[in-house]
Amino acid sequence: MTAGDPRLGHWLEALLAEPGLTAVRDPDEARRVHLEDALAAAELVESGPVVDVGSGGGSPGIPIAAARPELRVDLVEAQRRKCAFLESASGAFPNVRVVCARAEEHGRGDGRDAYGAAVAQALASPPVALEWCLPLTCPGGRVVLLTGEADLDRLAAVAAVVGGGRPKVVPLAGSERRSLVVVPKVAPTPERFPRRPGMARKRPLA
Repeated sequence: MTAGDPRLGHWLEALLAEPGLTAVRDPDEARRVHLEDALAAAELVESGPVVDVGSGGGSPGIPIAAARPELRVDLVEAQRRKCAFLESASGAFPNVRVVCARAEEHGRGDGRDAYGAAVAQALASPPVALEWCLPLTCPGGRVVLLTGEADLDRLAAVAAVVGGGRPKVVPLAGSERRSLVVVPKVAPTPERFPRRPGMARKRPLA
């Protein structure tokens, strides 16, 4: 029933109508990438609150909020224009909160160890996204990345440094190019992470 939630239909229409939020222009493909893949990620969320890191237009956070109304979902986004869109688009979802901040800042502030799950889609390369997501996740929680092909050995090397366990891939039905990568948070993140803004992209851990 969740995929047919009219609130999600209105959100997806708004996402496609707003310039600069998604490179996907075909409505059917947008539904697969931004809605159906996000709902698949929702099935891997075991506990909350949930943080969608670099939320952009609201995927995967808004579909997860619709599928898991018992969990609070924070949409973390650094760009003010996108935050304004998220504030407007998420109004129909009472369990959604917009946090206008960089992931690194949130991970060093109120967001540190604050979430049962961190999710991200097309945020950065998987190793960089993982460095941003793990500090937000409490031990016992997990990170779920919606991504294409991922080098699991490289991800495992990053996870070992930032408090994560061995990553695993969960295939997405009907897609050979897209997948979900799940990384458990097994230990506290060292105090030096997340590094200052820009460092994870400039000097990846692996």
